[in-house]
Amino acid sequence: MRSVIRPPAWPPRIVRELAKFGTVGGVAYVVQLASTNVFWLVLDAPPLAGQALGVLIATVVAFSGNRFWTFGHRARTGLAREYALFFVFNAVGLGIQLACLAISVYALGLDGPLAQNIAGNVVGVGLGSLFRFWTYRRWVFPAQPDPEPQPAADAAAEGPGPAVPAREVEPS
Repeated sequence: MRSVIRPPAWPPRIVRELAKFGTVGGVAYVVQLASTNVFWLVLDAPPLAGQALGVLIATVVAFSGNRFWTFGHRARTGLAREYALFFVFNAVGLGIQLACLAISVYALGLDGPLAQNIAGNVVGVGLGSLFRFWTYRRWVFPAQPDPEPQPAADAAAEGPGPAVPAREVEPS
């Protein structure tokens, strides 16, 4: 008899978030790819500088899409806090991209436009995106807090609950 291995069932919410994150990321990726190549090919910027500037432009696009659409249903913890964390985690994501590009260009000597695009814009973006999704979900746009349990006094004010038999008191 053959056993079938099924992938784990993901909750619908995370599937929707991943789809939206991918869409926003796709738009930001096109912006980043276009701007990075403009910096490299038109403005003759050095590889790492062109990559960093392209990522910076795409980050502004990605923040808006992720804050208002991908994670719009999550808790709002303040624009300044979210923006600061978003850029900090994007800086780490950029570091991942730049490390991939630097290894390709400086360690492996693969410095042509195709090699730069594969290293920085395929491998680097892929690894950076995994990191970004996890950190955005966990820290930048946290889940709504669970409602706190009501104290007994508040619960009694809401009305009668289930009937509880009275205890008899023994005479002393």
